[in-house]
Amino acid sequence: MGAYSYQALDAKGKTVKGVIEGDSERHVRNQLRSKQLKPLQVKTTRQRGPAAGSKDSGFSLFNRRPHMGYRDVSLVTRQLASLVQSGLPLDEVLASTAKQSRKPAAKTIMLQVRSRVLEGLSLAQAMAEIPRVFDGLYRAMVRAGESSGYLGPVLERLADYTERSQETKQKLKGAMVYPIIMMLVSISVVTLMMVKVVPNLVGMFERNKQELPFVTKFLIGASNFLVNYGVFLLLGIVGLIIAFQWALRAESRRKKWHSILLRAPVTGNLILQAESARYASTLGLLANSGVPLLEALRIAAQVLTNHELRAAAKEVAVLVQEGSSLHKALDSVEVFPPLLVQMAASGEANGKLAEQLLHAARNQERELEFTVNTALGLMEPFMVLFMGGVVTFIVIAILLPIFQMNQMVS
Repeated sequence: MGAYSYQALDAKGKTVKGVIEGDSERHVRNQLRSKQLKPLQVKTTRQRGPAAGSKDSGFSLFNRRPHMGYRDVSLVTRQLASLVQSGLPLDEVLASTAKQSRKPAAKTIMLQVRSRVLEGLSLAQAMAEIPRVFDGLYRAMVRAGESSGYLGPVLERLADYTERSQETKQKLKGAMVYPIIMMLVSISVVTLMMVKVVPNLVGMFERNKQELPFVTKFLIGASNFLVNYGVFLLLGIVGLIIAFQWALRAESRRKKWHSILLRAPVTGNLILQAESARYASTLGLLANSGVPLLEALRIAAQVLTNHELRAAAKEVAVLVQEGSSLHKALDSVEVFPPLLVQMAASGEANGKLAEQLLHAARNQERELEFTVNTALGLMEPFMVLFMGGVVTFIVIAILLPIFQMNQMVS
């Protein structure tokens, strides 16, 4: 059986959409009619395979390429873990998970996985055909769980991992909201004063034909520039951002930029902590689930977003493949934090590498959270001082000529 998406009319003439399983389009249409639905459109969620010999020959995902976010993947994984540990057959587990899914994309994906499992593929093989949803880490853990016979506990660990990752991302995003709002408000207030308030005062100064202080001349010049060329300035900034993003498409330039970010005073430490925590957590999770160390190293390298760190992680995998111990390989690339190297050495010495790597990941996450909170705590008074300084400069630039006029009158 395969998964089919449909559009149909109900008894009230309202258009309804959904996903349903069936042996063929005709079978699906009959099922819809039995539910008092008039089918308008029925199509398989699986694309026709490409021509033989092509790079992606065989099964090919979906026509509309449905996608699940981290929350959906975490929820589906938790449901799979609970149902697998209850002893249900895998096809029933997948069918029940699809039935419980409220989002059409999640339901479509789970039904598609189920149809491939019924065709004889393992769960990991079926998920491998949907790499946009189930990444290399996910598939490797599922494969390890299937081969060891502990699929339920492995899925439980995977659900914990995805939930923890999502929670960390939400914390970081939430912490950034207030400083970003403050910055936008500050820029808006200053721009409004320069465009609306200052020009109204310029006429008064010009009528008196007096020599203006330098700060006042500078303020008037900046105001005139924003009034006359502000739109072009904004377009220029947007153009520079687009050009910069286009330039980073080249692998060499992207790696060089990532190297600059990694060595920057503030961002470098944050990036290193975040990437090291993700690397150690992924490596520990894979090792704890029974994935061979060399394969775990290769997969963990792919989760790194900084290209210089990713290259270093790939070099670590090569060194381990050549016979080096993990902690010596990590130390030789001279990129990862000393804590990670020490924890890896301790884990290799006492035979608890996975536990030590996960412990190192938790330490890095705590340190990252502390660093981010400290940086944002310092940013708030800085923004207040910046805003106050700019407003003070504008007020002084406006008041100085007025004081001069009063002195002349007196």
